[in-house]
Amino acid sequence: MLDKVSEPSIISSMRDRRQHLSHFLRTARERKGLTLRAVEQATEVSNAYLSQLESGKIKQPSPIVLHKLSPLYGVSYADAMGFAGYPVPGENEQEERSARVSGPFANLTEEEEAELTDYLAFIRTRRRRGAQ
Repeated sequence: MLDKVSEPSIISSMRDRRQHLSHFLRTARERKGLTLRAVEQATEVSNAYLSQLESGKIKQPSPIVLHKLSPLYGVSYADAMGFAGYPVPGENEQEERSARVSGPFANLTEEEEAELTDYLAFIRTRRRRGAQ
């Protein structure tokens, strides 16, 4: 077993080389020293299906299959989902922030957004006190 290899190094090396799900899964399995048959026994995902995943014939397996493989391979379920093309929360934080804030506030830094939120809370508190 190659437990010495950390998950972040697996992820970063694969993303740096822009690898696909097939390479991600094959590399993770091999680093754990697992055969396809051993994975089949542990997850009840057929050897043939696993082979097709690793060859790239199946590009987007179900989330259930990825959920079974991720802990066995020692990789993040979210990373596996991302490599398979599924949306992953927090993946595009800048886009999510831009969707929340538009117009002249669309390109705020996180610090600026936090400061404006605090200021808005202050203004609202003043209004409530004045209305009483």
